[in-house]
Amino acid sequence: MDVNEKKDDTKKAETEVKKNMSENVEKEEIVSKTEDAKVAAEANGDHIKHAKDGENAKDDADANAKTTNVSLPISDKENGVENAKDDKNAKDDENAKTTNVSLPISDKENAVENGMENVKESEKIDECLSNENGNEIATKIEKGESSSSSSSPTNAKDRDSSLISDENAFVADLKEYEKRALLDLKSKLEEAILTHKLFKKAKNNEEKIEEESSDKITDENEKQDIVVDKGKEKIIVTEKDDKADEEVDKDIALWGVPLLPSKGDSATDILLFKFLVARDFKPNDALDMLRNTLEWRKENKIDPITEEELSESFYDTVGYMKGSDREGHPVCYNVYGVFDDEAMYNKAFGTEANREKFLRWRLQLLEKEIRKLDFRHGGVSKLLQINDLKNAPGPSRRDLRLATKRAVGILQDNYPEFVSRNIFINVPFWYYAFNAILSPFLTQRTKSKFVFSRPSRVTETLLKYIAAEEIPIIYGGLQRESDPDFSTQDAASEVNVKAGATETVEIHAPEVGNSLMWDLTIVGWDVNYKEEFVPTDEASYTVIVKKGRKINWQHESIRNTFVNKEPGKVVITIENSIFKKKRVLYRYKIKNNHASAS
Repeated sequence: MDVNEKKDDTKKAETEVKKNMSENVEKEEIVSKTEDAKVAAEANGDHIKHAKDGENAKDDADANAKTTNVSLPISDKENGVENAKDDKNAKDDENAKTTNVSLPISDKENAVENGMENVKESEKIDECLSNENGNEIATKIEKGESSSSSSSPTNAKDRDSSLISDENAFVADLKEYEKRALLDLKSKLEEAILTHKLFKKAKNNEEKIEEESSDKITDENEKQDIVVDKGKEKIIVTEKDDKADEEVDKDIALWGVPLLPSKGDSATDILLFKFLVARDFKPNDALDMLRNTLEWRKENKIDPITEEELSESFYDTVGYMKGSDREGHPVCYNVYGVFDDEAMYNKAFGTEANREKFLRWRLQLLEKEIRKLDFRHGGVSKLLQINDLKNAPGPSRRDLRLATKRAVGILQDNYPEFVSRNIFINVPFWYYAFNAILSPFLTQRTKSKFVFSRPSRVTETLLKYIAAEEIPIIYGGLQRESDPDFSTQDAASEVNVKAGATETVEIHAPEVGNSLMWDLTIVGWDVNYKEEFVPTDEASYTVIVKKGRKINWQHESIRNTFVNKEPGKVVITIENSIFKKKRVLYRYKIKNNHASAS
């Protein structure tokens, strides 16, 4: 008997456990479905009404579940539970139809996003332009809370393939995430200018005054007196701020470009875009960079720097502007070999005063060129830097190393996206190690613009970015100082000489008494070269203008002239005897001496 009673008790316990488990499962399912109904109702604007329906459905289902689980055996009860679930599911399905939740979860999210996307975007744009809480809106955009921002990734690959390379892209040509970032930055900048928050200095001064006042409070009586005084101070500061509000500087500009976006100047967009690119399209960081740049310029008096007398006799050989590249960017040459001379080195870096003066002169040179740039759409707003390291002092020169590091930091922090390429030519082996040390202090975008060239490949490297007529002759180009015969408008032609082949350049002179002049350079040289005049009359003799010879290396281009006494042509022969293609760049002019004499 005892055994049978124990078995019955065990069965009853198991029955109760299963009963409780089934009740819990049913309740969890009901609660889960009710929550889904609530979410769907919120998406359609019927949150309160359908939430109540969900609660009523929950109560009805609980009552049905309890009555089902009371009087049925285990096997029948399981079937009853399933039937109850089917009835409950059918009821939920009817409610779902009335609340438009019959979509799958993914489709439901897409429907909500598509339905609200345009409204949200228009609201954000309007609020960014007019709402005082523009910072909060901009933060939401920056964090990617907008549904459209999630579909526009801002990884490095997208940035490289975007219109960043086109420094003056129209706003309409930008990608969606670039447009939003630019709009956000303009909104923040507009608010900062109009509310006198562009500069942090005034705010910090007020905080210092309050801190100093609070430090003077020692006892209760003194505290009351100082609070009164402090209140007066606050009133004075407030009055100053009120006066400042009446004198908003709406004409604030940087490099001649107005910064107030509401002025509607297209150059403002291009300038702000530079700061955005430098800070990976993060509007808050870009605004901080702009603010820091303006404060740095004010502290160091950069705006009037172009009027200062800073030049030394040797400065012009250290850095100078000459010509432009194939895209129209002005080219700046920096020649470090000058500092190989001990006297020159001491004049530039011997003392702290000399270092400061040299750095200031270098900034002056940059400022003069930037102010010549065109920030309008279609204009040129970048420079090409060429750094000649031939005979440059080694890394043991500590003063030069520190000055270089400081200059790089200033340029990187205050002159965003003003360099299209930074080309280093005649690079010695030790500089690669020095660059590895300097590299951690540079941004990835800055390093991506570096190009290094060994001495044997200088001309070849420069020709990728600059036309031959714009490259100085010391670097294998055709440009000479104060050239009376040719200018940069006289474009060069090119002939390729294959390995083991011979090519000729012909200059025809059908009239007698013409003066023929030509300018020629060969990339890499190491060729056999000769010049001769071949008369049209076959009975006449060929005239040797320049005897054939082997040219292993030529620092300057070849320039020569010939006056013909009979009709004919000048033939220049280039023979390539090595197994490497050669590039011949040349230009010529024909002057009629009779016409010039008359």
